[in-house]
Amino acid sequence: MFPWNLFPFNKDMKSKLEHMNPENIDKFIKDIMGNVMSAQSGTSNPQDSYRSQPAQQANTLNSTTFETHDSVFIRIPIKDETMLKGLQIYHTANQLKVEHYPELDISHSIMLPAMVKKKGSSAKYQDGILEIKLIKSYDVQYSQIDVSEL
Repeated sequence: MFPWNLFPFNKDMKSKLEHMNPENIDKFIKDIMGNVMSAQSGTSNPQDSYRSQPAQQANTLNSTTFETHDSVFIRIPIKDETMLKGLQIYHTANQLKVEHYPELDISHSIMLPAMVKKKGSSAKYQDGILEIKLIKSYDVQYSQIDVSEL
């Protein structure tokens, strides 16, 4: 069920929005949507639910994640091409893991905005950007759970 009580719509909303500049409105809407999405999905970081946000980590990877109709793309700026030799990339259906970048003992996890397939992924390096392409998965299988009486 959608948590309608989290929206702060009331009679004062129109006057508040009229006196905000565009940057404040953008931040206000992202905060509201982040609260709604985190309450609905149980995530603690509201930025996990945005489709095109830089990765936020202590050791920032400065990655950008976005999706198209049939793919999910992750772009990671890598200035030194020699760093690609030790780099390892793994993924599950909903998460990408980048290991050994920028140092050997560092690992980064990126939540994906959509479920992806196991096969068909690719990565290419060009002009200082590592671009990882993952194919979306539309095969959502539901399993029925029988409810038995006690």
